[in-house]
Amino acid sequence: MSKSKRDFGLFALPVLRIGVSALMMIHGISKLEKLVSGDPIKFYNFFGLGAEISLILAVIGELLAPIMIIIGFQTRFSALIAAVTMAVAAFGAHAGDSLEDREHSLLYLVAFIAITLAGAGRWSLDNYFSGRKPLKK
Repeated sequence: MSKSKRDFGLFALPVLRIGVSALMMIHGISKLEKLVSGDPIKFYNFFGLGAEISLILAVIGELLAPIMIIIGFQTRFSALIAAVTMAVAAFGAHAGDSLEDREHSLLYLVAFIAITLAGAGRWSLDNYFSGRKPLKK
């Protein structure tokens, strides 16, 4: 394989990590707005924790964890949190819905599982703090 094709592959993890997380943040921002609006909270009651606690957990999984993933800090742990949030959405909150209605949650779940397994890649704070140089071959 030529050097240029190998170098092009270096972009795969950052594109996946940043792209999926930025799109997920759209959902997290709307949930944060719901949380701070002052209106009564109507949300899925995860394991009987109550709607407000469940919404806070969703904000963590859909907004805070993606921010961490984007900057590449504690990426695997943050992606695991986001993946669990999407599993709860797909198999808990939307359990009775059709596959078509759960598709977004499932796509995010698969992407966050991939990030959990692969890590952040070379261009990340995780890599920087590990002592390795981002572009070192």
